[in-house]
Amino acid sequence: MTATIKQRPLGTTGYSVSEIGLGCWQLGGDWGALPEGRADAILHSAAEHGVTFWDTADVYGGGESERLVGTYNAAHPDEKRVIVTKAGRTPELYPDGYRRDTLKAAIEASRERLQVDRLDLVQLHCIPFEEIQRGQVFEWLDEFRQDGLIKHYGASVETVEEALYCLDHTEVASLQLIVNLLRQDMAEQVLPRALERQVGVIVRLGLASGLLSGKMTKDRAFAEEDHRNFNRDGDAFFVGETFAGLPFETGVDLAEELKQFCPPGLTLPHLALRWLLDQPAVSSVITGASRPEQIADNATVSALPPLEAEVHERLSRFYHDRVRPHIRGAI
Repeated sequence: MTATIKQRPLGTTGYSVSEIGLGCWQLGGDWGALPEGRADAILHSAAEHGVTFWDTADVYGGGESERLVGTYNAAHPDEKRVIVTKAGRTPELYPDGYRRDTLKAAIEASRERLQVDRLDLVQLHCIPFEEIQRGQVFEWLDEFRQDGLIKHYGASVETVEEALYCLDHTEVASLQLIVNLLRQDMAEQVLPRALERQVGVIVRLGLASGLLSGKMTKDRAFAEEDHRNFNRDGDAFFVGETFAGLPFETGVDLAEELKQFCPPGLTLPHLALRWLLDQPAVSSVITGASRPEQIADNATVSALPPLEAEVHERLSRFYHDRVRPHIRGAI
């Protein structure tokens, strides 16, 4: 094993997780069908490179992502591996079917697909803010934890307001947030408080749906079932989940401009991931690799030195001056 990735604590859970994690949305085929054997190759590469934090959800491929992860993990167990999933977006629950029995049934189904007796961490999956404020879901999750269904619970949220509410009014062990160079408000307003409250932070969309790969072109075509095709303007779900809420063509231009801030020897994705790892509140940055070699490349960022303070300042100014005015939807 070429384990090069450093570990960080996930809040007060007692888990030590890899700084670079693996997002498993793509394993369900929701970004386009994967070639035969590709999912196993991706999971094997993650295991080989010390990626011990894997994030999935029950709605990814209708449960297919969880099944693939569960099958691989059963065949290749690793006591250091932390597998987390999400619940709350299945048709039985979303948008107004939140009951104790339906949530428990969803968690039981995830447990079966992942082939574990107790889930490491269950995150509420971007459920309506009014359900978060009502608070019953957290009471149920507390019960499930006491009953041994789950070890810990957290919430994946979409906006600064939702994140701050969870920090101030719930007992979540973790928050999963949209944070990247093209969407920095969470870093400024939420991460300091999460660090103070010792709540673990899982970053998703750290590369802004691929914009920060530095390889996107305006004529790029996406598979019909890829959210970057059907949700690029927020037609299916929250607009900020795709391209950081930016119009695609604008995002391509802004990503190109960001290359000027790369220190010598760093690519744009390396800059983007290193910027995230420089945030002390961040526990892990989950990256959705569609090819095994992407995992190896992302893993190298953990060994890079922090960016200079001047680079951070310039990136902040660029965001506020050039990027933020173009973001659509709630921040």
